[in-house]
Amino acid sequence: MGAGRLRGSHRRSQEPHQAVLAVPLGLIVLVAVGDILAPPEVHLGPFLAAAPAITASFAGPRTTACIGAVAVLAQAVIAIVRTSLTDLNHSFQLTTLVLISVFVTLFAHRRERHEKELTQLRSVAQAAQQVVLRPLPRRIGPLHIASVYLAAEAEAQIGGDLFAAARAGQGTRFIVGDVRGKGLEAIGDAALLLGAFRSAAHRQADLATLVAYLEGTVASDLDDPGAAVSGTGSQSEAFITATVLDIPDDAPVVHLINCGHPPPLLLHKGQVTSLDVSDPAPPLGLAEFAAAPSAAETFPFEPGDVLLLYTDGVIEARDGSGAFYPLAQRMGTVPEDDAQGFVRHLQEDLLAYTPGGHLGDDAAMVAIERGLTARTSRAREVKPS
Repeated sequence: MGAGRLRGSHRRSQEPHQAVLAVPLGLIVLVAVGDILAPPEVHLGPFLAAAPAITASFAGPRTTACIGAVAVLAQAVIAIVRTSLTDLNHSFQLTTLVLISVFVTLFAHRRERHEKELTQLRSVAQAAQQVVLRPLPRRIGPLHIASVYLAAEAEAQIGGDLFAAARAGQGTRFIVGDVRGKGLEAIGDAALLLGAFRSAAHRQADLATLVAYLEGTVASDLDDPGAAVSGTGSQSEAFITATVLDIPDDAPVVHLINCGHPPPLLLHKGQVTSLDVSDPAPPLGLAEFAAAPSAAETFPFEPGDVLLLYTDGVIEARDGSGAFYPLAQRMGTVPEDDAQGFVRHLQEDLLAYTPGGHLGDDAAMVAIERGLTARTSRAREVKPS
């Protein structure tokens, strides 16, 4: 099926090219007829060089070469009709047109090869996204989940923002984070942290131990001599902000440790609350500057509540006047819906808020809704008139 889609897409991409070919062909006919009918002192032949040049901007080398050959043939016809092929003026025009056609054909070849390389890179980026940033399931235990990743660059698929979820006994653990930096180095750091989280989330007894393990993984990577050789920046400057959460199935609470990351937002009965910890931990990779080990803090998370995890690309998005996106305020105006509809509404609102839907930084959002109990669900359905 994938190959069929690619072939269908290729055929559709060729249709506009075939239609646009009428432009250089029409130009050749127009110039040839005009030059033949023009007075002897007027020479329009040099304009034929525009035909292969235009073709090279959208077509491949074979099509460009064919248009160039047609242009050369038209120039030869002009020379024969007006004087002769051996005429000095027309000889120079023919030679110049041949050289220009060869040059733009080589240009079309290089452009086509570059487009193929770019297509391959996009495929690799998509594969990397599926491996590194796996989509979250819509439901884990009593939790309904929705997530979205918005790349700042239109051609990008993944950057330094990350999120993941894992079952741990009678609960679910989440991580959302943001790697300092851009490019392949940031993707590598994100993959490292996500791999460590997925392998240890179900093994570590408590959240503090899990965060300590993640810190050790990030710190050991920064101490790797090979990282300094392959990286572009200083090792000491690398770190990852993150929030790690533990949501038990049988208790209406959430335990979290915030490592220098924007605090989660809780939507409870139409009111939005920021879950600010009293003693935030330093970002992962900077624990050596902490005075004491991290400790988890507990907040209410009742059935029907929605917990939003996000990266700073969301709250740092700006409108045309330079004002930051008011995430907490917009959360309170989202129509009551499931987690999927909640995230979809915020995504559309965020892109509409920024000029042209362009974000200055990658952004990620994860909405977690605790499922309603049977009693709570009946109470919500029966609303006073």
